[in-house]
Amino acid sequence: MRAAVIGVGYLGRYHAQKYAALEDVQLVAVADANLARAREVAREYGCRAVDDFRAIIGDVDLVSIVVPTERHYEVARTCLDAGAHILLEKPVSRTLEEAEELIRLASSRRRVFQVGHLERFNPAVRALQELLLEPVFVESYRLASFRPRGIDVDVVLDLMIHDIDIILNLVKSDIADVRPIGYPVLTDEVDIASARLEFTNGCVANVTASRVSNKSERKLRVFQQDAYLSLDLQPPKLVCWRRLRDGGGARLEPEERGFAQADLLLEEVRSFVDAVRFGTPPMVSGADGKRALEVALRITAAINRRPRLRTGA
Repeated sequence: MRAAVIGVGYLGRYHAQKYAALEDVQLVAVADANLARAREVAREYGCRAVDDFRAIIGDVDLVSIVVPTERHYEVARTCLDAGAHILLEKPVSRTLEEAEELIRLASSRRRVFQVGHLERFNPAVRALQELLLEPVFVESYRLASFRPRGIDVDVVLDLMIHDIDIILNLVKSDIADVRPIGYPVLTDEVDIASARLEFTNGCVANVTASRVSNKSERKLRVFQQDAYLSLDLQPPKLVCWRRLRDGGGARLEPEERGFAQADLLLEEVRSFVDAVRFGTPPMVSGADGKRALEVALRITAAINRRPRLRTGA
């Protein structure tokens, strides 16, 4: 199959690397508004470079779209119209209306539409699903140091949306209420945020994300009847604490599972290619991306309605 990557900045360059590594895929071209950057990546992987993606989409079967969020809808729609299957980086789009239109178009064209929620391919997350019964409480922490890339959106759409997607996939219930708080620190957008999500089935999730931390941390904890599941997402590790009867009382017994460090992006790209080849549903569908976006936008809107702290005299 013939593939292309549209947008070869920091992350897009890695998408190109993964396609080039797959034996049954030919990386035909890379596209970037910065032609010098596209040529640099093209030389590395032996493909064509263009500065206008429309010059190559008729020549490929599938594309990764790794452009700024504000261009997701425009680029994805053009690619679907041209008959290409798409892997679109998260967040899926700026608005729910744009996401809905892309879903409709992909369905009408019978094209695979996968969204780049990378953590779904984390082996610890996959192992957790095998042990999951009915979560009653979930908490997640995603902390990162400040980096200039990715600041075209706030921390909810940049980082927290990963955990929103995981939690929605675990709990499988509608959200009844959202109670968030968040503040800008180094940018004009919200850089640190926390939200309490209350589901209609009674489950509660506390989700925290920061891109101005002095450390990197990705943790998820899930509580269910008779068990407490603790995940480190980087490096991947899962500890299941089970409640065991002990005479007239009870105690917690840990069972730890470690995992080899996986190349999540390679797994994501390979899964996308397989969905195209075999005509199977993608691991993370356009509808999944829209659902995570809906919750993220709800959190952001509630944060923006709150009065901001005043600083200075």
